[in-house]
Amino acid sequence: MINITLPDGSVKVVAKNSTPYDVACQISEGLARAIVSAKFNDSVVETSTPLVQDGSLKLFTWNDDEGKQVFWHSSAHILAQSILYFYPNAKLTIGPSIANGFYYDVDFGNETISESDFIKIENQFLEFARQKFEFKMRSVSKVEALQYYKARKNEYKVELIENLTDGEITFCDHADFTDLCRGGHLPNTGFVKAVKITSVAGAYWRGDEKNKQLTRVYGISFPKQKELKDYLEFLEEAKKRDHRKLGKEMELFAFSAKVGQGLPLWLPKGAALRKRLEDFLTKAQKKAGYEMVITPHIGQKELYVTSGHYAKYGADSFQPIHTPKEGEEFFLKPMNCPHHCEIYNVKNYSYKDLPKRFAEFGTVYRYEQSGELHGLTRVRGFTQDDAHLFCTPEQLNDEFKGVIDLVLYVFGALGFENFTAQISLRDKVNRDKYIGSDENWEKAEQAIINAAKEKNLKTVIEYGEAAFYGPKLDFMVKDVLGRQWQLGTIQVDYNLPERFDLTYKGSDNQLHRPVMIHRAPFGSMERFIAILLEHTGGNFPLWLTPEQVILLPVSDKFENYTKKVLKSLENSEIRALVDYRNEKVGRKIRDAEMSKVPFIIVIGDKEEQNQTITVRKHGGEAIGEQSVAEFIDYINQAIASTLKQFN
Repeated sequence: MINITLPDGSVKVVAKNSTPYDVACQISEGLARAIVSAKFNDSVVETSTPLVQDGSLKLFTWNDDEGKQVFWHSSAHILAQSILYFYPNAKLTIGPSIANGFYYDVDFGNETISESDFIKIENQFLEFARQKFEFKMRSVSKVEALQYYKARKNEYKVELIENLTDGEITFCDHADFTDLCRGGHLPNTGFVKAVKITSVAGAYWRGDEKNKQLTRVYGISFPKQKELKDYLEFLEEAKKRDHRKLGKEMELFAFSAKVGQGLPLWLPKGAALRKRLEDFLTKAQKKAGYEMVITPHIGQKELYVTSGHYAKYGADSFQPIHTPKEGEEFFLKPMNCPHHCEIYNVKNYSYKDLPKRFAEFGTVYRYEQSGELHGLTRVRGFTQDDAHLFCTPEQLNDEFKGVIDLVLYVFGALGFENFTAQISLRDKVNRDKYIGSDENWEKAEQAIINAAKEKNLKTVIEYGEAAFYGPKLDFMVKDVLGRQWQLGTIQVDYNLPERFDLTYKGSDNQLHRPVMIHRAPFGSMERFIAILLEHTGGNFPLWLTPEQVILLPVSDKFENYTKKVLKSLENSEIRALVDYRNEKVGRKIRDAEMSKVPFIIVIGDKEEQNQTITVRKHGGEAIGEQSVAEFIDYINQAIASTLKQFN
């Protein structure tokens, strides 16, 4: 008999070689029917995997994120099987699960796949699924694995296998289909009841533009047809809210092939929007004791060697800038923190001078692969609302909580109410990708855990998600469509102060190392605005929106009164414009609705005679006739209720 510990701490005593499915049967028949995968001692296993020793067990259903990943990974196998049914000469490469569904990268050779082929592949996929083929894992030797794929002339799988260790290679079989796979599958294909191939795209083998371009086939699957129907409706709504579409319609930003991929151009309305966000945060930061700094867009290579960024991210940076001086190299700035460390080093500080809080809207550059660029959410040049705090160890807890307060203030003012704080720690096993001592890491991790607890944040812990120099508190925000985004981040760092030899004089007259906090409530201005656009559908909070009011005179004869109203609004710092076009009022209203202007004011004979305005909200709600003073007061109260002062 063996002891199996469940997540609630209870222990099930079962016979050796029992499976996760057997354990689920002991709990309830309903769970046994729903279980799709399991994790035993932190390793993903099949529901049919024999358990041969004591350990902890988690059982996953479709409703768990881990269950969805196994569901979609298994579906990638069925997709690959279906592709080979129609394209027997195609070469399969990799097929992982992703945040929403799965994909498979395929070399179709001289053949092509298009949207017109999706339905036949989907139908064959469902036919394979209905036959309830079991997923069976088996170990193979490296020689056997290489022989199998060399016989099929699949150089991609051969390359993958050559980098694997003999004795750790496994194949997954279902029906007559075999694939190289680490494991984590459904009990059988019959769990999948609905599938949709969503798109195809180009993808370079292993993400390297020097390699052959493959075809990436994206799909998503569900245990019920209704869930697929709901998802397709979600996709339609997401298309309407796509920030690239809205950004073009609202004239916020653009891209130019001549300027370069992933380098956004901010148009006047978008630039004004960004400036309001910057002013909003700058005002709150000033109250919190931050000092604004400015650093160059480039830095010497040695700066990033010292910080450790060159070793970790040098391959993802733009190529170095070589000057006429022999051996002198500069890089476009990939991070602001090394520059801020050097700002700290300009002066000698005592413990009485700390904390120092340096903030900057600093533009950084990273060479993202062209296939990974996506609107404003993945770009090559972006501006971070970056700040770095340098404090004593005794000040760390209060400073960290102060940053949490600032992040929560930002979220509240912008309508992000549904979020979880993710405590991102080191990988439990692989420590090679991190710098610094275990002692410093443990202190930094505990500081984040304590601060989050004291602020009563809803938290989850994720191992392996820390930055290479320190653990993080990442704010995972859900938008109105239920999608999760990582926005604000706060990081504790004992390592860069060490690498840059940062010091302060303590009360004992000795030199000590400060602790460094990295923080960015927005993350990057580009990505934040993209997410905000999609979250609001372009209907920004009133204090932020590019134009708050549009005035629609019924005819030219009301132009003078319209200008008078406009001046009154502008004198009260309300952003307004006039549509002077020679169009019918109905057309002007429709265009104003399309532009997402919050308030539409119609001015005609009645309004001029009464010295009033007739107001309607975006979306059609009528406020009615008001005096200009009443409307100004209405606007100011609406903004004040949203944009409370940061304390």
